[in-house]
Amino acid sequence: MNQKEITNTEIYDDGGNAGNYTWQVKANDRNFNRSISKKRKYADNSIKTSKYNVLTFIPLNLFEQFHRVANIYFLFIIILQMVPAISTVPWFAIMLPLLFLLIIRGIKDLIDDISRSKSDKAINNRPCDILKGQSFCAEKWKDIQVGDIVRLQKDDFVPADLLLLYSLEPNSLCYVETADIDGETNLKFKQALMITHKLLSTTESMAAFNGKVTCEEANSNLHIFTGTLEWNAEKYSLDNEHILLRGCRIRNTETCYGLVIYAGIDSKIMRNCGKVPVKKTNLDMMMNKLVIIVFVILIFCCLSLAITSGFWAKWFMEHHSYIPPLSNNASPAYSAFLTFWGYVILMSTIVPMSMYITLEFIHLVHSMFIDWDLEMYFPENNTPAKARSTSLSDLLGQVEYVFSDKTGTLTRNVMAFKKCCIKTQIYGTNVENEKNNQVVDFKWNKYADNKFCFYDESLIETVRQNEDEILREFFRLLAICHTVMVDRNKDELVYQAASPDEEALVTAARNFGYVFLSRTQDSITTNELGVERTYEVLALMDFNSVRKRMSILVKDPEGRIKLYTKGADDVILARIHSDCTDGEITEKALEMFGRETLRTLCIAYKEVDVSFYTKWIQRYHEASVSLQNRAEFLGMVYEEIETDLQLLGATAIEDKLQDHVPETIQLLKDGNIKVWVLTGDKQETAINIGFSCKLLSDDMEILDEKQIWDILDTYWEENNNLSNSGQDLLSINLFRKHGDSLKGKKIGLVVNGDLLGRILGTCKKKQDKISLFNRLADKYFKREQTQYQSEENLKEWAFVDLASQCQAVICCRVTPKQKSMVVQLVKRYKQVTTLAIGDGANDVNMIKTADIGVGISGLEGTQAVQSSDYALAQFCYLQRLLFVHGRWSYLRIAKFLRYFFYKTFASVLNNVWFAFFNGFTALMVYDSWFIAFYSVNFTAYPVLSLGLFEQDVSAKVSLKLPELYKVGQIGSLFTYKLFCWSLLKGIMTSLATFFITYGAFVDAAGPDGICDYQSFAVTLATSVLLAVTLEIAFEISYWTILSGLAVLISPVSYFLLSLLMQTNPLFKALPTVFPYVGVSRTVLKYGYIWLIILLAGVTSVVPSLIASFVTKHICPNQVNHRDFYKARQKSEVNTVAMTTPFNRGSLRRRSSYAFSHKEGYADLITTGTSLRRTKARESVASALSTTKTELPNSLDYN
Repeated sequence: MNQKEITNTEIYDDGGNAGNYTWQVKANDRNFNRSISKKRKYADNSIKTSKYNVLTFIPLNLFEQFHRVANIYFLFIIILQMVPAISTVPWFAIMLPLLFLLIIRGIKDLIDDISRSKSDKAINNRPCDILKGQSFCAEKWKDIQVGDIVRLQKDDFVPADLLLLYSLEPNSLCYVETADIDGETNLKFKQALMITHKLLSTTESMAAFNGKVTCEEANSNLHIFTGTLEWNAEKYSLDNEHILLRGCRIRNTETCYGLVIYAGIDSKIMRNCGKVPVKKTNLDMMMNKLVIIVFVILIFCCLSLAITSGFWAKWFMEHHSYIPPLSNNASPAYSAFLTFWGYVILMSTIVPMSMYITLEFIHLVHSMFIDWDLEMYFPENNTPAKARSTSLSDLLGQVEYVFSDKTGTLTRNVMAFKKCCIKTQIYGTNVENEKNNQVVDFKWNKYADNKFCFYDESLIETVRQNEDEILREFFRLLAICHTVMVDRNKDELVYQAASPDEEALVTAARNFGYVFLSRTQDSITTNELGVERTYEVLALMDFNSVRKRMSILVKDPEGRIKLYTKGADDVILARIHSDCTDGEITEKALEMFGRETLRTLCIAYKEVDVSFYTKWIQRYHEASVSLQNRAEFLGMVYEEIETDLQLLGATAIEDKLQDHVPETIQLLKDGNIKVWVLTGDKQETAINIGFSCKLLSDDMEILDEKQIWDILDTYWEENNNLSNSGQDLLSINLFRKHGDSLKGKKIGLVVNGDLLGRILGTCKKKQDKISLFNRLADKYFKREQTQYQSEENLKEWAFVDLASQCQAVICCRVTPKQKSMVVQLVKRYKQVTTLAIGDGANDVNMIKTADIGVGISGLEGTQAVQSSDYALAQFCYLQRLLFVHGRWSYLRIAKFLRYFFYKTFASVLNNVWFAFFNGFTALMVYDSWFIAFYSVNFTAYPVLSLGLFEQDVSAKVSLKLPELYKVGQIGSLFTYKLFCWSLLKGIMTSLATFFITYGAFVDAAGPDGICDYQSFAVTLATSVLLAVTLEIAFEISYWTILSGLAVLISPVSYFLLSLLMQTNPLFKALPTVFPYVGVSRTVLKYGYIWLIILLAGVTSVVPSLIASFVTKHICPNQVNHRDFYKARQKSEVNTVAMTTPFNRGSLRRRSSYAFSHKEGYADLITTGTSLRRTKARESVASALSTTKTELPNSLDYN
């Protein structure tokens, strides 16, 4: 790695412009850094993802809870009830339920926040070594400050963003794993400046180090760092290769030292983490609007009744002056004013608080159903599903977009050597046959990896016979053509590879008897079937994304010069000798491997003539020292020798997916859910996994970057809001360059992080600058975004438009913040319900941003789970989470809300009709205890059973017919239209029950007649109760024992409590509270009263029965007519994209040579930078003796 000394003070950004980088950090000088911190406020290293503390919990939680319009409404009613002149019911009748509701929700929020706080505490208290004075002291992460020097050991997590100063590896290399940042598990290397490597090799020198770093302000860009180190009157340039990011893990490096540049919330990974949002479901937001609508209805009714009461009072005074209707000589206007507020309090239960309390309980039980589901229990690591949020279950039934991480979410992070083709013979078994075959025994090989599994005994027998020269060369190539590093753990060989593909191939060769033992700068040593051989490395031609291959030129012990090459099949097959006859058979093998979604690789070799080598090596050296266009010259030299190869065969590696991932993705797409994969991995790896998991298919046209930009640029040029006009972005005449080639095809979109950065790099800042008026117009009037946004917004809109019309979208090389911004972009422009699923810290921001966040309990820690709403052990459990629990929850809650509003209107509106017969005096039509118990007891159990147990189809059918899920996506089970229908049904029920009862009681005075007010109130209450009970009996479609008991308990509890509240002892003790003494016992003993009740109840449900019959039989729709789906599934071909990803006639194959390989490892090996030498290690050990750090017990190289 070149170190550049700079003499000027300016630092240039990526665009070549001088940047004003003022972040200054001085090593071992906390006073200096504190003085800078006063201006800029450098963060300490503690983090806080929890929302509350002891002082802020109550005010902040109440502030969040009173964002619900219903809570504000209830508080307003309580305030009114405290005014004696207008109070019609006791103030505590609503105060206590509201307090109960606030406490329950507060406790739930507190429990969730405590779990986040515990996670914060565990991270902040991790141990670390900080240099204080002349020695390193054991401290905690939270004690680290900017400018401190910290010491890290092998397998430690990096506690802050550090400038690497020194490591015990040669040339201060440091190997890190970045799984928590970008999801990649392969190793990456960092390297310290050569000046610090040479001069900071002891604790004393580090304690005396006073260098000053000037760099960019803290930001979220994980892949770019620009700065300078000023030390001893010299300046040295710094870039991202010198920085260890917080969240990385030290691997294959015994000890390293770093200077803290960014700490805590200033670190790049924390800058990529968003705030903990308050998530609401679609039904929650709709309920807020409905509360306003119901409140308007209430005000309208009360105002109408109050105005009428004023006119009635005036008329009554004029015609009945002998009866004073108003107290204290109050005017009719004042009387109407008091009557208005009296009716507001009397009818305040039209927004039932019990509905919110019951809904919280239903959400809680739905979450428990998820926790208890054994079908989502993963026995391998004893992990059940966990609902960490208890208020989003119905939103699980309305998901339209799923954003998934790749590594650890779709895959297992495991590469396995499955098959190979050597000459004309294919070895290995299919995955489905592995269970029937026995694993090959490798006990004969002392170097064998016990974790390696292979199921074809014939290959082992052929290898051990050692008679086939081609087979020997095949495995010899796997053992020496790579950039793998080897270490020893006691007697075990430990391979450290830059690519999981390479590790799998070298491990396979090891188990088949061709063992890679060690390497030096110019040699490789192997053990081939018990014989140790050393090859002289003459040239190592590294992999890059253009060459798609790597080669190694060696001289074997017999003195022959051989070139071994491996790479993508199209690249290798184009370079084989014309006399090679195995090419056609190998191509067929590759095609077969491709159908099985295996990662294929071709390998070849040739013997090189000494005279050709002598001339070639001169040109190779000339190109390698060229100062201009070195890469191009080297590529031309490589091409000269990588020709006329002899094909050895092909390998097939399985990038193991988690169980049932392809089936799950197909089911999601059948349910009209779009799946986007957002990964930090390289593009080739992401595409290969896309094919493996059936997200991409061979008959799909994948847009390249040029096509994407042409489409987006043309969209902006025309400035025509195509999305809103309903036109297809891919088929219109606008896209002259690509429209014809893409029309009628399945489209896949694969974009990288750089392209995304150009599209949405500043969308968050621009959104913040949009005026409040425009945001309100957007929210409530759905004003078009393009009316007030700029060119960048048009491109964002066009990108979302284009991507949403593609059958598959993969975003690769994206940062955690970009993942979040993609989700945010889709939410903003498409107004859809999103779900994000991931397993690492790099997925946390995406999980927080999405409407629903799902964390996978995987190999990358628990950060994703801690930030998630739901935790699963496997990606495939999304099937039941969405299509069973989510769909059922939405169905249950939608029917619950519809019925609850209906039964509330059916009861409350009787006060309106009664007003016309009591002089508009706000007199209650029921006993006050009936009002108190109506929602919480008398009608609570049936609607609770509806919300807990209702089903339209079984779980098995839900998974077989994913089309049923579309009902939730369009929100058709609870709409404003259905709310109006509930209101209309409530009006009809109240009219039927009131006027049938009133008609029976009017002018019924006599020896056998009952016509008093209290008898009328009891009869009416019983009629209403019977009507709403009959209604729910017809509403329930899935009857259980508990449902039947709930429907029976409802009237039983009514009669028992009525008899209890109307006893003489209670009346004598509190006559004003219990005035209905013995009324129910007196009234209900008459048979004709029961006939009145029965007539009123049956009449009230007739409209519902007629509507139900018409809906289900005369005008069937997809929601109710289940046979429609069954017939459709039999007759229709699935067109939701990618039925099968591989066609037997397909000639397209996917080579996957080292897709996650990082270019540059060959240079480290050939220059000796990464290789340990005994003398060097001894000198380092002597220099660092004061640190008492043990040197790595690794394999010595000669």
